Amino acid sequence: MDNFIVSARKYRPATFNTVVGQTHITNTLKNAIKTGHLAQAFLFCGPRGVGKTTCARILAKTINCTNRTENTEACDKCESCESFNSGSSLNVFELDAASNNSVDDIRNLIDQVRYAPQLGAYKVYVIDEVHMLSPSAFNAFLKTLEEPPKHAIFILATTEKHKIIPTILSRCQIFDFNRIQIEDIANHLAFIAKSENVTAEMDALHVIAQKADGALRDACSIFDQIVSFAGNTITYKAVIDNLNILDYDYYFKVTDAILGENISSALLLFNEILNNGFDGHNFVAGMGDHLRNLLVGKDPETLQLLEVGSNIKDKYKEQSTKCSLSFLIRGLTILNKTDIQYKSSKNQRLQVELALMQLCTINSITMNNGDNEKKKDLTKAEPSPSPQPPKGSTTSSQPNTIPSTPVTTPATPIQVTATPVETKVAESIVKKPFIKTSTPSINPLLNAQKSNEQNVQNTNETAAPSGGQPIEAFTRYDLETAWDAYANELKTKGKTNLAMALLGKRPVLVNETIIEFTVTNKALEETINEDKMNFLGFLRRVLKNYSVQLNLVMATADDKTNLYTSTDRYKHLAEKNPTINKLRQSFDLDVEF
Repeated sequence: MDNFIVSARKYRPATFNTVVGQTHITNTLKNAIKTGHLAQAFLFCGPRGVGKTTCARILAKTINCTNRTENTEACDKCESCESFNSGSSLNVFELDAASNNSVDDIRNLIDQVRYAPQLGAYKVYVIDEVHMLSPSAFNAFLKTLEEPPKHAIFILATTEKHKIIPTILSRCQIFDFNRIQIEDIANHLAFIAKSENVTAEMDALHVIAQKADGALRDACSIFDQIVSFAGNTITYKAVIDNLNILDYDYYFKVTDAILGENISSALLLFNEILNNGFDGHNFVAGMGDHLRNLLVGKDPETLQLLEVGSNIKDKYKEQSTKCSLSFLIRGLTILNKTDIQYKSSKNQRLQVELALMQLCTINSITMNNGDNEKKKDLTKAEPSPSPQPPKGSTTSSQPNTIPSTPVTTPATPIQVTATPVETKVAESIVKKPFIKTSTPSINPLLNAQKSNEQNVQNTNETAAPSGGQPIEAFTRYDLETAWDAYANELKTKGKTNLAMALLGKRPVLVNETIIEFTVTNKALEETINEDKMNFLGFLRRVLKNYSVQLNLVMATADDKTNLYTSTDRYKHLAEKNPTINKLRQSFDLDVEF
């Protein structure tokens, strides 16, 4: 019986052109060899199984080849290439830093670097998993890495670049290897299958490539496992059964049940998935990927982002036509929340079932919301019905009869445009809780609770006979709300001094229309008088009372409201209580001015 060689070793790339999915690195290395610009040290970093050690070996083989091809590849015929292929080359040294990570191991390596090669131009030292070296070993390696002999080249390979000290990184040319694309892995597996006389479906190879997670070595190992399981014919079903992967068909069936709003069918399919031994969390993640693929499949330009076989890609294109864009986006949102909450949930199965129920009702909820919006639009478009007279009132049977009670009508209605600040203040006054005061209030909140007959009567009474402007009663709370709003508006306009003066004292409501405000000095009085028309107009519009008057009163010498500065307040308190001075002096305190 022949010795079996795993595919990862048997079909390991031997030239730069056969390296899979790392064109940006192989082209750079070939150009460096061609122009003779080889660095003294290279650092190859990236995930597992993407070709770091392979490229290091190819580089070591190519630079010592004495008869390179036009494409800057090794000839495989010269003495150096033959010795490399047979594993007897004295110019290539490989060191596993995971098991040789001490200072003594690095010292032995440094001793070997001094000797020139007997065959070829370079000695290449490949140190794999270099991040496993100890800090002392790294420091011992620094000097040799920075100034090695002309014939020595170091190639360091690692999967964890962040663990390498910066002094090592600064002495190397760094090459970052990418995860290999699913399509590239599938094509390489197809080449291996053809070479081994194995019949394989492309959909099956795509599933293997997805399971490998960007590592070609893992893909080759899975391929060998499937060949051992299914023989020389690899089918999609064989791969699904052997790798215990949830079939695409389940996701398509669940999506059809969701689109049909069939909650029972969706729950039964999920129960079948659990009975087959699959985890609920994996189902949620896979369902999210499925909806994402449907979203991608709706646009021909993004269809290339689907990393699946051609047959499954056609299924995605067909089902994506049945799904609306809003359905897919809302579905992805629901599944994302379920994915986040799954681990913390005590009843994880119920968590997934609730998500399926929500998915099944997305379209119906969207339709109901759309109908509600249409109803709102129709309601807004319909004219408001004419007010009906209250029961018990006497009305004429003639449609155009003028009522006998005289009603004063304004000659010309005056339109007043309220600013956003005034509108906001007016809304806050209407929505505020009722405060009982001595002044009778007829604000809209109370009027809404009265009968239609009282509403009509109050409207007629508040209309001014001459100009048609409203004259509504207001409370002290209404006045202070409007007062503070105007002061805050002055702040935004840069009139901070006037705003602080208005906020420093409260206005006094003398009667239903007269407002008094005490000023402390002549300058403040003149400032308020300059802005009095704007201020009074603001109050009238917000309070809906155009008979409001503002009177300014000069404060007397004995008026305690003069004490508005920190110094004055402190002096006033000290006069009333002399012990405050003793307290301040005892603790060496200062008065904040």
